[in-house]
Amino acid sequence: MKIFVCILLIIYSVSQSHAELKKETLVLLDNLATRETHSIFFKSLQDRDFKLTFKLADDPNLQLAKYGEYLYQNVIIFSPLTESFGGSISVEEITQYIDNGGNVLVTGSATSGEAIRELATEVGFELDEENASVIDHMNYDQILDSGDHTTIVASPKNLIDSEMIVGNKNVKPLLYRGTGIIADRENPLVLPLLTADSTAYSYIPDSPIKEYPHAVGRNTILIAALQARNNARIVFSGSLFFFSDEAIMSQVKKIGERETHEKSGNLDVIDAISKWCFKEVGQIRVKSVKHHKEGEKEAPASYTITEPVVYTIEVEQMINGAWKAFVANDVQLEFVRIDPFVRVTLKSIGGGKYQAKFKIPDVYGVYQFKVDYDRVGYTRLYSTTQVSVRPLQHTQYERFIPSAYPYYASAFSMMFGVFVFSFVFLYFKDKPDKVEVEKKTN
Repeated sequence: MKIFVCILLIIYSVSQSHAELKKETLVLLDNLATRETHSIFFKSLQDRDFKLTFKLADDPNLQLAKYGEYLYQNVIIFSPLTESFGGSISVEEITQYIDNGGNVLVTGSATSGEAIRELATEVGFELDEENASVIDHMNYDQILDSGDHTTIVASPKNLIDSEMIVGNKNVKPLLYRGTGIIADRENPLVLPLLTADSTAYSYIPDSPIKEYPHAVGRNTILIAALQARNNARIVFSGSLFFFSDEAIMSQVKKIGERETHEKSGNLDVIDAISKWCFKEVGQIRVKSVKHHKEGEKEAPASYTITEPVVYTIEVEQMINGAWKAFVANDVQLEFVRIDPFVRVTLKSIGGGKYQAKFKIPDVYGVYQFKVDYDRVGYTRLYSTTQVSVRPLQHTQYERFIPSAYPYYASAFSMMFGVFVFSFVFLYFKDKPDKVEVEKKTN
């Protein structure tokens, strides 16, 4: 009994340490004063049990990994002025960290340093030129703006249409002060989380406009995200101010409007984005996969063409730190041999289980049961199961099939015709002509 209790304690301690590791987060700052100016955001993370480690971005003792293991599950980079990272951290190291599944939240500014710009380029974004800010003469804040119209009021309607990532869009107006982000819209991994209004553009505020701005209107991205193919998540904001206490707590009064909002909607959006970025929401996984012939329970060594088959997959979703049944109505299954031969929508049978019944195609070969579920806001769900499909054995073919009846009839009719012809040929005798008979009698 004591041994059993010890084993349970060991398992519990290991699971607890693993859970704590998931909350380990490195925060890189330009200066430690940022801890105070952005305390609301950091406190919201700590209230969600994140263990934050604050470091200066140029600290010579910085390191992401030790003895081949990463020390942090998440990295927050609130150091837009950094020209180069300290210690063993570099842009290449952060990129490798992302390639290994790490999550990164990065903020820039109008004066972003070379390190932030290079990192943005590595993950598929591009910051506008140095000292360029997002300007909107029709949508700026009358309280915080200094006259250059760079403290803009972004409409919640410009948020991406995904409650999983940005939460409820029915929030108060958002305050933003920073540079614009340019992204390749054809990149399927890039997600524009927040865009500017059609009247906005990104340019150097005090300079006359002599050339067309790099980012104009809705093409001006304020906050962008990328979910890599390994499900690592990166959020890139062009504004450090967006996450500040000042932006969160300030009143909002948009130019041309009488209404004054007591607080901005920044905190609601920040909380939703950070939960998504650090994989507190939107995680799904395959728990089990089963397939068998209809009427049986175990998977066979191989299937035969045209056999009825039943495929069942169980999917789970991370909700409040626990894996629970995933509910959806658009999960599809493909039965693939180079190209899909069968594509069906899986039917939910409860408890996160989805099932499909179909007939194996009448073409033998090596197939895969493939479920590839890729939706905005969720981690990619990809499951493949390889099976063999063989042709019918010689004892399994039908002896008389309806489609062959015309051929059977033609064969028997030919046999009957040959029999009649043979009978006539053997037993039929020609009568002699009258002329020949007369000659013989004469």
